[in-house]
Amino acid sequence: MSDTTTTAPAPVDDSGGEPGEFGVPPTLKTWAGITWRVLVILAGFAVLFFLMGQISIVLIALFLAAFFTALASPIMGFLQKRAHLHKAIAMVLAIIIIGVAVVLVLYIVVNSIINEAPDLSQSVQQSMSELQKWASGPPLNLSTNDFQGYVTEVENWGKNFALDIGSSALGSVGDLVLGGSVFIFGVIFFMMSPGPIWQWVISWMPTRSRPYVNTSGELAWDSLSGYTRGVVIVALCDSILVFIGLTILQVPMAPALAAIVFFGAFIPVIGAPIATFFAAIVALAERGPLIALLTIGLTVLVGSFDGDVLQPLVMGKAVSLNPLAIIILIAMGSILLGIIGALVAVPIGAAIYRVLKYLTNRDPEHPLPGHDPPDPDPPAPASTGAAAPAGDAPAPSDAAPAGDAPATSGAATSQG
Repeated sequence: MSDTTTTAPAPVDDSGGEPGEFGVPPTLKTWAGITWRVLVILAGFAVLFFLMGQISIVLIALFLAAFFTALASPIMGFLQKRAHLHKAIAMVLAIIIIGVAVVLVLYIVVNSIINEAPDLSQSVQQSMSELQKWASGPPLNLSTNDFQGYVTEVENWGKNFALDIGSSALGSVGDLVLGGSVFIFGVIFFMMSPGPIWQWVISWMPTRSRPYVNTSGELAWDSLSGYTRGVVIVALCDSILVFIGLTILQVPMAPALAAIVFFGAFIPVIGAPIATFFAAIVALAERGPLIALLTIGLTVLVGSFDGDVLQPLVMGKAVSLNPLAIIILIAMGSILLGIIGALVAVPIGAAIYRVLKYLTNRDPEHPLPGHDPPDPDPPAPASTGAAAPAGDAPAPSDAAPAGDAPATSGAATSQG
């Protein structure tokens, strides 16, 4: 008999663990590790957003100050260079010019509403009576009580919407005073000494990260300033188009409705069409269904011209976001901060996107230090030898001397 003993092989865990171990599969461990790290990051962002919410008035005021500075700085620079004015005088005049423009637009809106509101109220009442008669017949067959109930719901929704806009835009008196003070001083210092303020911020950064932070800040400011100037031009063009269209259609309150479109265009993609839709309601009340339909067509035309022509042409790289991303940003901003959030969501999102594009080395115009600029148009993958016809490839010659290869390469290069 042989003394050799046979040892049975150790059991192997089919789940991917070590031989003889029946533990958690490595794939599950990996996903669990990723999950808890993501949860920690989300918790950190939740804390950050909570802290930012506590000082939201200050942050919004600073952002609006930067927004105003981006709009007033070109006027200030023009007055300094052309009129040879002192920096402080040029700043005051730039602020006055923008303030007078805003007051003039508000005056047009208020004056048009005051002059034409009584006639419009009567037209709205007549239109509601006609609409009730139409709804009482087929196919709706609504009773008077049902119709009045729907009208009451719409009125309540409008009142609540107006209150939400007022509360989110103004807030309490104390918040208004605090935010206004921060806004005024922010505009003054941003316009008078932007360089020293930014250099002070950079000085607090680690030495290695200063070039990255400096370039990121410049790109964010370029995006914000480009968006600010672009959105004003787009809003002005939209309001002029709407005013011309409403004047041709003889819709009342055309100046006021055009001014509403001007302010609505500060919310990209959806602001101007929604504001123009209110003009359709006025047209229905005053001019009838046909003019209302033509006004809705004007809404579609202005929205298409805004999104397809004006914004890509005027804003360029300032807002290089997909329209779906813009709508999502506006919705998120509205949920978090109301109407103010809808106004600031797109420029903030566009600035963050441009900074992330730089930090991930995807911006050909601004490569990371020590990295080659990315190719904006990467070449198509080379075709494999199997894809080319066999008869097209020249047969290799074993007798060709090795020294001919460089010469052939050089000839090909010179021909290219």
